Amino acid sequence: MLRPIALATAIAGTLDIIAAFIFAGMSGVPPLAALRFVASGPFGDAIPATPAWSLVGLLVHFAIMACMAAAYLLAARFIPALLRSPVIAGLAYGVLLWGVMYWIVRPMRWPAMPLPHTAWDIGSALFSHCILVGLPIALIAARYLRGARR
Repeated sequence: MLRPIALATAIAGTLDIIAAFIFAGMSGVPPLAALRFVASGPFGDAIPATPAWSLVGLLVHFAIMACMAAAYLLAARFIPALLRSPVIAGLAYGVLLWGVMYWIVRPMRWPAMPLPHTAWDIGSALFSHCILVGLPIALIAARYLRGARR
């Protein structure tokens, strides 16, 4: 089960971080600063603005993605519907991930940060979580776990 988790992590993580760089860049935030923001999640706001902390942010990003991929693959082993309809399940998983990140994780870690409220903010975050994260994870899970059941 490590191979599909690693593949899903690599694909979804790469797609998601590229989108994050694009969306952050549109707001004037450079990629290294975006990565330091990710690192500030578990390590606090007082991290120095160094390339090393940007690398830590990248590692944190992929660690979170690995947890997302592992959780889906584990669930898919016990819930056959996730394998029968991977597109629908992947999109739904993306909505679930979006809800957890934006309505639980971010408000707990950064209570002063406003929740997304414009159509662009909500739509771009849902696009990333559904199309770039949930869908690839679900399709990879279906490919590997269907083969394992034969």
